Amino acid sequence: MESPPRLNRPIPVRMFRRAAAIGLSFGLMGGLAAGWRWWPPPADQQEDATADLPLPPFPPRIAEGKDYETCLAALADDPAGAVAAAESLRASGGGDGAAHCQGLALIVTGKPEAGAVVLETLARGSEAPPMARAVVLGQAGQARLMVMQPDQAEVDASEALALSPADTELFIMRATAEAMLDRFQDAVNDLGAALQLDSSRADALVSRAVMHRRLNELDLAQADVTRALALDPDYADALLERGILRERMGDRAGARVDWERAKGADPNSTTADLAEQNLSLLEAGPERR
Repeated sequence: MESPPRLNRPIPVRMFRRAAAIGLSFGLMGGLAAGWRWWPPPADQQEDATADLPLPPFPPRIAEGKDYETCLAALADDPAGAVAAAESLRASGGGDGAAHCQGLALIVTGKPEAGAVVLETLARGSEAPPMARAVVLGQAGQARLMVMQPDQAEVDASEALALSPADTELFIMRATAEAMLDRFQDAVNDLGAALQLDSSRADALVSRAVMHRRLNELDLAQADVTRALALDPDYADALLERGILRERMGDRAGARVDWERAKGADPNSTTADLAEQNLSLLEAGPERR
């Protein structure tokens, strides 16, 4: 009863729905880890597709220098200008900073695959500190996920975790890639690692619930959703997922209540759209599986 929503920050639940359904019935979860490495978009871009593109990262930087910082700052307001600035910096021997800005600029101007190649090359050849290289590999992996290249994204995430092994977001990113490859148990394991690092991540709990559901482990899925709703009783993604689980277990009335609540909790979101679609299907009759 799910349809494929567009990518939408942060990386958790919507992309797991999509990832989990690839090779099954193609339905998806969304996007990029805004609160992790990217500055959030301006308010007027929140619902635009370009709002899912990576913006300049928080420290640690891969390099230092005024020109590098200026180039990164341009990514938010003048992506095309950032491309030109990065190319100029690289031509004048701008080093790691120029390559980093160029990779991000390619991504924000709609060339995520090309940007990922630049970032991967940079991270693997740089002598910057491990955490900074992990950040760059994480950004490359995010770009790979944007163009549905989970195998490369998994490689990026694994290399980044070798450099920064206690990074919650890297575990979540690798789990997303694994889910897109139909490796649901691996995704469960990585989400479990993320939750060991930060047990307050309701998004990771709901994402793991989606994985458990795809493995037909409905009791485990229910337990994760219950934990997520204990953390945030109005979390729309958790309400949507609990409704799916309730419908699967024959509780159509309970599913209806959860989907109505999900709509009300975040009315203008992809989650609300999915809840409305599920409600329509519920009215039409039992789901065919």
